[in-house]
Amino acid sequence: MKTNDIGLEVKESNVLVEKLNGLLANYQVYYQNLRNFHWNVSGPNFFELHAKFEELYNEANVSVDELAERILTLGGRPLSSYQEYIETATIQEAKKVDEPVKMVETIRSNMTTLLELERETLEAAGDSNDEGTASLMSDYITAKEKVVWMLSAYLR
Repeated sequence: MKTNDIGLEVKESNVLVEKLNGLLANYQVYYQNLRNFHWNVSGPNFFELHAKFEELYNEANVSVDELAERILTLGGRPLSSYQEYIETATIQEAKKVDEPVKMVETIRSNMTTLLELERETLEAAGDSNDEGTASLMSDYITAKEKVVWMLSAYLR
């Protein structure tokens, strides 16, 4: 059995690298959607949504870096071009969304997609005895579930 620098089986790590790269691509599109909404939100809820979108894109930016570094730790290469992100991501770019409620709905939907991918990655990490990736996914899931709840409450 061939192992990588951190002692995990290469074959299993390659599966995780693929899942993490998918997550990375989706985070990058999600991040850009948040930037778009931060720049373009208007209306009576401008101040709260402008600030919330900024908070969320700052958090997403940290996650992007953590995901890329985890991929490197596992011996992989993180995706790093917009073309790779668009080709890989299931989250779609939000183009010309003008309604604040639609912006919040889009972000909640993006987060739900990220949660699904994180849960899949968590399961694969557990199967591979990769505690580092499992811990990262667990932290992401916990934080994201709370935000999805808050966004859902906002939309009621």
